[in-house]
Amino acid sequence: MTSIDLTLNDGNKIPIIGLGTYQSPPGEVAAAVECALTEGGYRHIDCAYLYLNEAEVGQGLKKAFEKGVKREDIYITTKVWPTFHNRVEQSLDESLKNLGLDYVDLFLIHWPVTLNANGNHPFRPTLPDGKCDHDQNGSLKNFWKQMEDMKKKGKTKSIGVSNFSKKVLEDFLKDVEIVPAINQIESHILCPQLDVHEFCKSKNILIEAHTPFGSTGSPLFKNETVLKLAEKHNTTPGVILTSYHVSSGRIVLPKSVHANRIKENTTVITLPKEDIETLDNIHRKEGIKRTAKPEFDVDMGYPDWDGTRDN
Repeated sequence: MTSIDLTLNDGNKIPIIGLGTYQSPPGEVAAAVECALTEGGYRHIDCAYLYLNEAEVGQGLKKAFEKGVKREDIYITTKVWPTFHNRVEQSLDESLKNLGLDYVDLFLIHWPVTLNANGNHPFRPTLPDGKCDHDQNGSLKNFWKQMEDMKKKGKTKSIGVSNFSKKVLEDFLKDVEIVPAINQIESHILCPQLDVHEFCKSKNILIEAHTPFGSTGSPLFKNETVLKLAEKHNTTPGVILTSYHVSSGRIVLPKSVHANRIKENTTVITLPKEDIETLDNIHRKEGIKRTAKPEFDVDMGYPDWDGTRDN
């Protein structure tokens, strides 16, 4: 297990590898979290209110604490969904209750939109024509002001954003008191988002890479270039894909509920510059394949995506 920590722009430190919990099957999340913290060497767990499994994450944390893991030695992230853009503290309080914690280490805006809090669905409200129901009176400025308040109240140590494109960030950063510490984005060899990486680096915002294996089922494990690099370095495709981010100075959030894979996902090697460049450029030949595409019906500022799902 790598023990690398990175320093955020607010001075707090974050472990470079964290256990992702998105789409982890019900009934398996608690054991995965317990295994990660007590056997796998993890000190970082990534959660979100939307994932609907934070209570199970809390159960796993409780078992880990009972086995001697200390709260102050681990790093917990959660996120607020856009239907809570005008009631951010309520979302965080519910997450804290589910997790069994007094504070989180990192709190993120999940997506850069404001959705109707009183719509026909708690997460994806729609209009009669089927399009996403946005709150026309909502603003990212007010959304972020509430995030800043959560940090000032001590309910979170750091605040950041998730799935923010370069275009959205450029406008967003014009009017903030606290610069986000993190931008968690989909980042893997077929969706590297290098423009977002470079912009965030210029603003001292660290990148967290979610979906490093290319979605559920780890389809990138079968990528020909990845397989060749795994053979070259006498390791596995998973180690190559995780090391791609760590070697580039990015936080990475591999997900699994299987003990052997949980442990393997903390193994990293230092990839040479030429291998990183090879991985950076795979999408130019094979095309961009974005997997995190909720239907918001707005331009999210990504050149390859207009904010709607593929048919």
